[in-house]
Amino acid sequence: MGMTRSDTTTRQRREAWGSLRKLPSKRWQARYTGPDDKTYSARTEDDKPLTFLTKGDAREWLNGVHAAISRGEWLPPDEAVRRRRAAAEAAAARDVTFREYAERWLERIATEPGKGGKLRRPGTVIAYRGRVRNYLMAPLGDVKVREIDTERVRALVIKLVAMPSVLKEDAKHNGIAGDAVDVLKMILRAAVRDGLLAKMPDVPTPTRKSVRHDDAHTPEDDVATPTQVDALYEAVPQPWRIAVLFAAWCQLRRGEVLGLQRHDIVWNGDRTAATLYVRRQKNGSTGKLTDPKSDSGLRSMSVPPLMIERLREHLDQHVGRARTAPVVPGEARGNQYLSASRWNGIWAAARGTVARLPNGYRFHDLRHTGLTRIAQEGATLAELMRRGGHADVSVVLRYQKATMARDIELAARMSVTAGEEIRLEKERMNTPEGDAA
Repeated sequence: MGMTRSDTTTRQRREAWGSLRKLPSKRWQARYTGPDDKTYSARTEDDKPLTFLTKGDAREWLNGVHAAISRGEWLPPDEAVRRRRAAAEAAAARDVTFREYAERWLERIATEPGKGGKLRRPGTVIAYRGRVRNYLMAPLGDVKVREIDTERVRALVIKLVAMPSVLKEDAKHNGIAGDAVDVLKMILRAAVRDGLLAKMPDVPTPTRKSVRHDDAHTPEDDVATPTQVDALYEAVPQPWRIAVLFAAWCQLRRGEVLGLQRHDIVWNGDRTAATLYVRRQKNGSTGKLTDPKSDSGLRSMSVPPLMIERLREHLDQHVGRARTAPVVPGEARGNQYLSASRWNGIWAAARGTVARLPNGYRFHDLRHTGLTRIAQEGATLAELMRRGGHADVSVVLRYQKATMARDIELAARMSVTAGEEIRLEKERMNTPEGDAA
């Protein structure tokens, strides 16, 4: 009596551990029962079906599986694949370069909240990206993250501190070392949390010192006189000169000035007084309108009488009629906002025409000037912080509320004293002695 196919299969199983079967494709399939009493077919290391050219190859593979089971090293195929993939990912992570990880970190901080639970501002992300690509990629880009240690970082810090300043040729400091090292530390701390770096390198941040000034410089040196503010106003062409008065007498930041819209200025009935509302800023890095620098940046203030007439004329002559028309437009009565870069060029040309201003006098120094004048009129710390839109004393501001009435009074007092100085200076310059000077 001949053997049936069933008899053949049974005979095959008795001949070797597991079973072998010839497929219609002429290749051989191997199957076995694992320690978990489940039947498995041969599969590749990446969990794909595996067949063999010859019966001997299939039997050899089965013998290897049998040996692994005997040694207690066998794993179910899907678990073995999972472990191999995890091991491969761990190996790849151990070899990731600073360039690869820093780029991933930059993408992460753009979309994940920071410590305060808020998304970082686009300008902050742009600044971080610039420090990474301009100062960190060249020395560290091809270095494996796990190889970055204290010695390597300290050597980099020494080089960063020694770099010449791009802002001032003869400056003793470059102004970028501290910021670049701070970003490097943020990246390395994230690498420690991600398990790519064993420990954080012990490196202090370089001391930050001014590039613009020497050690003898004091903050008072950046306070312009009312006459100088007036001269700066006259030096800036229309339709942009009102920006000078917003910075000096309303103490606005550059972005806040460039982001002002017509409806942010609310007049009284006969347009002899106005309240200014700061609701947004024009981001200098992205060019987009964004929220102010902090929650405290959302504020209102009395417009000083000193600039009321000029502001009224500016709105009537140079600003579009729409509620959202920019107060400092790119072109007169235009709907396009003036860009920060274009304003910087306008400002640089104007400041050079004003006598006795420090070299490189910044537009932001006008804000410092105005806050100093308000302080000289007797404003409390809370009143200064409220008018300036500072965030670092928000706890104090909860207990020391500055009222609008007090703000109006301070602005008016500042206007009187500053206006009187301007008047006296003009009178002095119109006298023979003044002309001779």
